[in-house]
Amino acid sequence: MRSAALVAERPYEGATAGGTAVLSLSLRDFRNYAELHLRLSGQPVVLTGPNGAGKTNILEALSFFSPGRGLRRARLSEVSRTTGQPALRCCWAAHAELASVIGPVSIGTGLAEAAGDEDNAERRIVRVNGEPAASANGLAEYLDVVWLTPQMDRLFVEGLSTRRRFMDRLVYGLDGGHARQVAAFERAMRERNRLLKIGGADSAWLAALESQMAEHGVAVAAARRDGLGRIEAGMALATGPFPQARLAAQGVIEAWLADMPALAAEEKYRTMLAERRGIDREAGAATEGPHRSDMAVWHAEKDQPAAQCSTGEQKALLIAITLANARLIRARRQMAPLMLLDEISAHLDARRRAALYEELLALGGQVWLTGTDDDLFAGLAGQAEFFMVADGVVTPRAAFS
Repeated sequence: MRSAALVAERPYEGATAGGTAVLSLSLRDFRNYAELHLRLSGQPVVLTGPNGAGKTNILEALSFFSPGRGLRRARLSEVSRTTGQPALRCCWAAHAELASVIGPVSIGTGLAEAAGDEDNAERRIVRVNGEPAASANGLAEYLDVVWLTPQMDRLFVEGLSTRRRFMDRLVYGLDGGHARQVAAFERAMRERNRLLKIGGADSAWLAALESQMAEHGVAVAAARRDGLGRIEAGMALATGPFPQARLAAQGVIEAWLADMPALAAEEKYRTMLAERRGIDREAGAATEGPHRSDMAVWHAEKDQPAAQCSTGEQKALLIAITLANARLIRARRQMAPLMLLDEISAHLDARRRAALYEELLALGGQVWLTGTDDDLFAGLAGQAEFFMVADGVVTPRAAFS
């Protein structure tokens, strides 16, 4: 596979009304792209080409303009382009110029070079409008990114950790502080786990960490309950061919919050953590908390768990949830999210495909779609920019005539 990419030049025509749009994207040493520069109009973007050409790599780069590990959950070093020497990888970088209802924004991120004695440590650099950002969590203030990939088609039948991450990504766009609360809980939990493992830790130190876990953990659980409730309510008002779903955050703290106020749940969780120090020490991890919660989904009309639905019904439920989430994000921020939809049209019938495109255009934000079959995107002719991707080379092409 060739590593170089052509520069695709397009004039600026302004952002899509009502949403955030990428007006330029630059990549360096990212996956199979030694260098890529795209200039865009702000319309939806359709990337077509054979499997393995690099279409999903572009979506993955865009997903790094949000908190977390991107749509493939890859380590930072894993997305770096490999050179001729198998052990040598480059430090990748991605930069985008955005247009939105809050004004122009410049975002850059990438893998920092290891310094001296850091050995194999990985560190992510984030810059917003040229200034260093404290962490990637701050990106949520400027841009919401929503994605669906073929790997997510098994969301309802795989392990609960996958569903929990999906649930949190849904909530990120509805609660501006959720990513920080999740990160704060996990930091306190990791430190408590470390102290329990080495033994002999001061009980006051453990109690302080458990207080932090209780405060942030209850906030995380409450945001999940609220976010899923709002998405479910929004789906109940929707019309069209995609099914409605019932949603619930399932976990110890989530269950408590159904019966008691948040402060009481904090105290109860704090007490539980103190009582379970011995159990958690033996387990090597905290055995109860929001890090073990799950997202339950039912097909509302059939009153059936999503895991028992057909493959097509599961995908339709996933699309319906994602669209409802995008509508709520737009209502909250007056700005539709950037949507990354990888191979989403491949298994939809013509009716649902047309409904999907109508919904995406009505949202008003920029959406990036990929596929191998050009004909699947005929419904977007005249309303999107089309690019061909082949062996890491991206070239603009004419839409359907």
